[in-house]
Amino acid sequence: MRAATLCMVAARRQRGVYAIEYAFVFLFFFALIYTVICYAMVFAFRFGLQNAAEDGARAALRYQKDLPARQAKAKEVACTRTLGWLPAATCPISADSSLQIIPVVEKAGTDCGPTWDMRCQIVVTVTFSNLNSVLPPFPGFAIPTKLTAEARLLLDGRSL
Repeated sequence: MRAATLCMVAARRQRGVYAIEYAFVFLFFFALIYTVICYAMVFAFRFGLQNAAEDGARAALRYQKDLPARQAKAKEVACTRTLGWLPAATCPISADSSLQIIPVVEKAGTDCGPTWDMRCQIVVTVTFSNLNSVLPPFPGFAIPTKLTAEARLLLDGRSL
């Protein structure tokens, strides 16, 4: 009789232990899943920005009458590719916008021409800097403040 009473007392002392264990395990797994979701969103945004920059660079390869027209076409295509999926982005790009698309021409020589010394390079850079507006709340030290994608292409001067 005494052994049965001791077992009942011991069982009463253990009540609620499963709830406490569940609370600790739940917090750990919730934090793990939340982190995976946040970083997956960051990688998806970065992948989309890289695709937009590459599409803008490909658009600069198409025939245009001059170099500024190529730059404008690269910016337009990169902007339209970004607007389809990135929330809180507006085109045309304004000074206060969080999205920047910058096609730059880097010249090795003085003018773009058909020789290797006179080559031109177009660099399309797409930067999104307001990640806090599109991501769920997460500690600031773990998420980057801005994402940047860049695509480069070498232009043959004969096509200008």
